[in-house]
Amino acid sequence: MPFMQCPPLWQRCCETASGSENGAVNRTSPAATSAPAPAPGANLTALRDHNTALVLGLLRDAGPDGASRAELAARTGLTPQAVSKITARLRAAGLAAEAGRRASTGGKPPTVLRLVPDAAHAVGVHLDRDALTVTLVDLSGAETATRTSPLDLGAGAETVLDAVTAEVARVRAAAGGTLLGAGVALPGPLDHRTGVLHRVTGFPQWDGFPLRDALAGRLGLPVVVDKDTNAAALGLVLRGCAGPAGSFAYLHLGTGLGAGLVLGGAVHRGARTGAGEFGHQVLRLDGPPCPCGNRGCIEVLCLDAVARGDVAETARLLGTGAANLVRLLDIDLVLLGGGTLLRDAAAYESGVRDVLGGTGDAVPVAVTPAGHRTVVEGAAELVLASLFGREGRARLTHPSPGTSRP
Repeated sequence: MPFMQCPPLWQRCCETASGSENGAVNRTSPAATSAPAPAPGANLTALRDHNTALVLGLLRDAGPDGASRAELAARTGLTPQAVSKITARLRAAGLAAEAGRRASTGGKPPTVLRLVPDAAHAVGVHLDRDALTVTLVDLSGAETATRTSPLDLGAGAETVLDAVTAEVARVRAAAGGTLLGAGVALPGPLDHRTGVLHRVTGFPQWDGFPLRDALAGRLGLPVVVDKDTNAAALGLVLRGCAGPAGSFAYLHLGTGLGAGLVLGGAVHRGARTGAGEFGHQVLRLDGPPCPCGNRGCIEVLCLDAVARGDVAETARLLGTGAANLVRLLDIDLVLLGGGTLLRDAAAYESGVRDVLGGTGDAVPVAVTPAGHRTVVEGAAELVLASLFGREGRARLTHPSPGTSRP
């Protein structure tokens, strides 16, 4: 099956409809966590894209039970007429379908609409220092196919790109509909906006490499690149794994150490996309040298303790770094993951919790429910997020500042 680009699917569900709606929208909430409304003066196509994404995202959240048009209007703040036109376009594009009627409390029973998960798929790629995982997910985020193989990130760009291209080709056969694109997650630092890698700790040969463009050329579909911890944090937000927490840190201890930060419901990447380099906060000024050039970084201290088999000391160091984040950012939750940590998940969870409790920063601590799939699922969500208007933001829990146009 040839790859198909994302725009044709999106354009089909955002085509101009005849007529327009002009109902004023008064229901807005400063606490809304949906995608931000287009700025005044945005063109009509952008408004339609924004509103369509809001509705499509709510249908995804509703799952198999679906939602009625009245419920969608109430949740988005759009007029019923606007919602009707949007859902008609989604049905015509094959992204939504009617799923029966609900019991009526008076009047005509409302028709329920639901997302059609297999209408399109996305690929998630996790490039770790020593392993490659590629997954295919449908629009609901459910796994369709996954492959994992050994990888040496230091083997050079051509070898790594060959491996990614081959594994994506193997999982794509399971895609029954349009393939929207590939999200790639790997250790940072990197520029999320351009997909260009910086000096990845321990792999200086990747500095300046245009990974996004190189992979897009090979795969023939859109590619989004982000740090592994940011992708994981995005996936945890969009899948509701963080519960009601509006701000949290995801700490990833694998072959390296990093963090994904979610502040106010959105993934925080920083002014230069470098936020979350948790492993390179200095804990000991006279500590051992780190490949980044500093001494006493928490990453080198943790990895030394891991090499000695000292889980208690590793957890204590991790908890100390977590306490710094809690004090600095006033976050609500600390989530833990990564291959090394998951081998002794209970010990790390209790160890980090003990450190936080001892400092008076007793926020909840938990191991991520997605386990070893946390990063690769997040990588796939890098592609799906824009379709659902959720580029790093939490699920819609209040009426959004949607526009009145469909």
